[in-house]
Amino acid sequence: MEGQDEKTKPQEEASNNNEVMQEPVEEQRLLVPDVLPVLPMRDIVVFPYMILPLFVGRESSITAVNESLGKDRLILLSAQKDVTMEEPGPDDIYDIGTVAMIMRMLKLPDGRLKILVQGLMRAKVLECVSEKPFHRLKIETIEEPKEVEKTLELEALMRNIKQGIETSIGMGKVLAPDIMVVLESMEHPGRYADLVASNIGLPVAQAQEILTLTDIHNRLMKVNELMQKEIELLTVQQKIASQAKGEMEKTQREYFLREQLKAIRQELGETDEREAEIQEFREKIEKAEMPEEAQKEAINQLGRLERMHPDAMEASMLRTYLEWFVEIPWSIGTKDSLDIKNGKEILDEDHYDLDKVKDRILEHLSVLKLNPDRKGPILCFVGPPGVGKTSLGKSIARAMGRKFMRMSLGGVRDEAEIRGHRRTYVGALPGRIVQGMRQVGTNNPVFMLDEIDKLGTDFRGDPASALLEVLDPEQNNSFRDHYINLEYDLSKVFFITTANMIEPIPPALQDRMETLMLPGYTTEEKVQIALNFLLPRQLEENGITAGDLKITDKAIELVITHYTREAGVRNLERNLGSLCRKVARRIAEGESGPFTINRNGVHRYLGPPQFLPDIEVEEDQVGVATGLAWTPAGGEVLRVETTIMKGKGNLIITGHIGDVMKESAQAALSYARGVSTKFNVPENFLEKHDIHVHVPAGAIPKDGPSAGITMLTSLISAMADIPVRKDVAMTGEITLRGRILPIGGLKEKSLAALRVGIQTVIAPERNKKDLEDIPTNLRRKINFIFVKDMDKVLEIALKDGKSVRRKKNTAKKKVATKSSGRRRAPSVGAGKN
Repeated sequence: MEGQDEKTKPQEEASNNNEVMQEPVEEQRLLVPDVLPVLPMRDIVVFPYMILPLFVGRESSITAVNESLGKDRLILLSAQKDVTMEEPGPDDIYDIGTVAMIMRMLKLPDGRLKILVQGLMRAKVLECVSEKPFHRLKIETIEEPKEVEKTLELEALMRNIKQGIETSIGMGKVLAPDIMVVLESMEHPGRYADLVASNIGLPVAQAQEILTLTDIHNRLMKVNELMQKEIELLTVQQKIASQAKGEMEKTQREYFLREQLKAIRQELGETDEREAEIQEFREKIEKAEMPEEAQKEAINQLGRLERMHPDAMEASMLRTYLEWFVEIPWSIGTKDSLDIKNGKEILDEDHYDLDKVKDRILEHLSVLKLNPDRKGPILCFVGPPGVGKTSLGKSIARAMGRKFMRMSLGGVRDEAEIRGHRRTYVGALPGRIVQGMRQVGTNNPVFMLDEIDKLGTDFRGDPASALLEVLDPEQNNSFRDHYINLEYDLSKVFFITTANMIEPIPPALQDRMETLMLPGYTTEEKVQIALNFLLPRQLEENGITAGDLKITDKAIELVITHYTREAGVRNLERNLGSLCRKVARRIAEGESGPFTINRNGVHRYLGPPQFLPDIEVEEDQVGVATGLAWTPAGGEVLRVETTIMKGKGNLIITGHIGDVMKESAQAALSYARGVSTKFNVPENFLEKHDIHVHVPAGAIPKDGPSAGITMLTSLISAMADIPVRKDVAMTGEITLRGRILPIGGLKEKSLAALRVGIQTVIAPERNKKDLEDIPTNLRRKINFIFVKDMDKVLEIALKDGKSVRRKKNTAKKKVATKSSGRRRAPSVGAGKN
């Protein structure tokens, strides 16, 4: 039987109330014709001797019923194979049905018929006789014996089925109230099986299978099997219902107590903390102006929290997640200050020099003024410690009118520090990028990633790889933190990174950043920085004024040269702070100022000098060449000493130098072997002598290829016994062919030469472009000589280099004249260069 799908579409229905098989009051032997009209049944199988009401709505079915009532009141009831079919044909119904008698008929106001039928016997469909206006089918009745011998097995099956019925009723199965009475009085095994099958609510397919079984033993076996399955199903259902009831009772009890507590609080005038928290979250979500996807996720998570018990562990995790979610600045930003002149004044006010970096910042402000939608650049400040990289970031934020956020990357080894942890972990938090955005409270701050070259890596992942997405303007508009697990726009952030050296940064990360070099300061620049920035700050921090203390320029210069050795100004500020503190103590003890510190009085406050400047070489010496080196603290003068002793041609290198510098020494020796005859050195000289190359200051590690020409000059000087000029310093890498390759740090190296009074610097030809980085006033004090090959270096650095070269050229000409057999005139320009 099937319920009505649409009110306008009537169909056959069977009542749920009277599906009880009864023994007929009188046994009648009816003559069933061979051809009967058929009434297709939607979702019920009618068994013999089963009495039930049916609702008939199909036009063809109504015609069939009327036909039957006009004749013998007999009709074939057969179930449809597909209950959704509106006009089933002969092939769409089962071939085993039940011949039934229409006992009563009632016409309903809506045009349908309500009939009361009783099943009589099984019948098999043989063929279809006619299809219009209804289906007439030729049938063959299936007689069932009136008397059946009840064997022990049949009796046992009937008892087992009866016991199953009683068990199912005890477990809550709803059956007709008088079914047990009918079963008690029923002796026929076949009708017994039909009665049980028609009342235990079997699906159409299973009920049809029982109707098809004509063998009574097989029918009872099948009904018993289905009865046992029904009992198992009821057992599981009862168990589930019992568990659900227990949970429901617990939930209802908690709900009742919570409602009581809520009512008590309302009577006392107290607010429900949980409701207040949920409402607060709701208001924050509305104010956050999140993207649509983020807002939808926040509302979903808030709904979960609202339905969850407040003491559940997951509720605490959800509460923490929502707190982070609503406090991230999704759309809150500051308005940029795009006054270029004002920005320049701020940058000049905070930092001395650094013109290239300031120009780049002002260029960005200008572009931002013309194109407000431009994505933020990624700048990388590279320079030695103390040159103002971090403080420059603060100045940029002040010039742009943005908030400033600094995050140190030194020692970070875990990728989760950048991307955050998954929410499934206990104690999970967002990454430090999202944490910084929440802390600063705007979506367009100046975000400084400090010490990016100090990133580490281990089994927990590579944080440098996680930064690739953060520091890529084409990707960071959809940055996804593992904790938030939603896309977050970082494209409006002005990212600045800092590093002391560019080499440790992975190439892929370097490619995403614009590198700006911040070189070390000269002594003159440090003096100006001290006077304009450092000293006023230290005076204020130590509670004294400019009227209490005056430090002369010479005194500051002495502090720079004798008490600090750095490229930046950190130690200089510490020493100035020490001077201010000592004066502050004298004032606190009652002495009256003002106090003046000149060059001669510095040692009274700071003690003896910590660093003595390199001593100028007093005279030209054999085997001693002056080189120039770059260090993170600035330029240094490097003395290379070479001595020759009797031996077997060994090369000894000392002075705590690295592998690259050792290779430069080997290359210099190989080149020296090739040109030794040009300086009147015997061919077997190196076979009978050992060479010892030493770089003083052995406790300090030294490495790099730029000392190559210095080592070669020292070697040639020692081998040819020609002094090296004391007033010449040099730097450059050599090849085995004597070519000179470019180096780095020309500015720092030149300043180191100037500190020891050397005013002539030999440098590679390809470094001529670096003169632009050297201040004009210092460029005038130094005589730069740019060279391409080693011959020019030796000509300049050796005291008699030019005369040696002239002798060499003269010897070549004599050899050429002898070999030609006649005397040639000297070529134009001979002896020059």
